[in-house]
Amino acid sequence: MSTDPNDPFWLPGLDGDLSGGGLAEPAAGDAAEVVGPGRLQKVLARAGIASRRVIEDMIVAGRITVNGTVATLGDKADPRSDVITVDGAVISTMPDAITYLLNKPAGTVTTADDPQGRPTVVDLVPGQPRVFPVGRLDVDTEGLLLLTNDGEMTHRLTHPSHGVEKEYLAHVEGSPKPNVLKRLRAGIELDDGMTAPAQAAAVGDNMIRLTIHEGRNRQVRRMCEAVGHPVIRLVRTRIGPIADRQLKPGEHRSLTTKELFALQSAVNLEAPAPRKRGDD
Repeated sequence: MSTDPNDPFWLPGLDGDLSGGGLAEPAAGDAAEVVGPGRLQKVLARAGIASRRVIEDMIVAGRITVNGTVATLGDKADPRSDVITVDGAVISTMPDAITYLLNKPAGTVTTADDPQGRPTVVDLVPGQPRVFPVGRLDVDTEGLLLLTNDGEMTHRLTHPSHGVEKEYLAHVEGSPKPNVLKRLRAGIELDDGMTAPAQAAAVGDNMIRLTIHEGRNRQVRRMCEAVGHPVIRLVRTRIGPIADRQLKPGEHRSLTTKELFALQSAVNLEAPAPRKRGDD
């Protein structure tokens, strides 16, 4: 993620691109419009209330009303005009849905609050609207992390059925041979089962680019250790279609409209219709 030739993670000969893909050079401040009428569970999920599946269960249980009427599956709502309650409490369905891309530095914890008082990823982004990390990077791992208040997006990005790729650059002990890379591609037997096939390539001395679509705890580190090449430094360089070679450690930015639509497409989530002028 560095462009410093003295940094071992600056890889000459790769056109400066550690990701092998993604959306390059996004324009700052190009936020997506996320409000508008739609199915009730979609409206509430985009407001960060819960995942769409959980909201559907709440609707079936009769816990949600729209304009005083108990909601049923299939009902639609407009967050700009309808009054929606959950368990009798009026909720805000327009909290300015936001998704941040953060370059997590080593030493920060991927949680909203840490009992040990360590710095958290939430400390590195604005406090309002409140957002939560999508998945986890362990405390020593660096790189790209999404934080959002979009409950449905979080559910889809973290659910293994959607198979969203996560790409990592690993500085490892020793120099991995072709047979080692072949083992990583085929899958590695770990204590919690065999890993799914992965993409693995040597990209420099002691360097592996590894792409997985599972989300097991410390998976990349355990895979590399299992093939005899423990990780010295690990950086996540891409999440699905999202990459940013310019974002410095500790920095964050909002996703652009183009990035949000690409992310929604990656998880088969219908992109929201842009709000037109005069709809107020």
